[in-house]
Amino acid sequence: MLDIPRVPDLWRFPARPASVRRARRAVAASLPHDLRTHLGDDLSLLTSELVTNALMYGTCREDEDLIEVVLWPADGHYWLAVSDPGTGRPVVADPDADGENGRGLLLVDHLAAAWTVRSRPARGTSVIAGVPLHQSGGSS
Repeated sequence: MLDIPRVPDLWRFPARPASVRRARRAVAASLPHDLRTHLGDDLSLLTSELVTNALMYGTCREDEDLIEVVLWPADGHYWLAVSDPGTGRPVVADPDADGENGRGLLLVDHLAAAWTVRSRPARGTSVIAGVPLHQSGGSS
């Protein structure tokens, strides 16, 4: 019998700071119970960083813009896509040692097995990051 994949979880949040916490909680709650301990912290942190970046750099009209968050399992990973209506392409920065900002994508780069930035067909940008379902280097 054909193994039908799980339908991705999808949320849309207003471009407001409170949406960071709401998105983080939604992602953590959607994980299967047996994966929450293993993936919950990494995916929550990735969600916080990516939604915060989307709010800071990809939105401009708080009352109209939405941040879209999608989570789905595929190819041995849980994939997280955070999309905003902006056209900019985030890049890993070399932050000032005393600065308070500029470390978000460094953290994404460290936590994710792979990540990329993609333009959306109609409008906007998505940052997609994958976290492996199983840690490498452990006993099998």
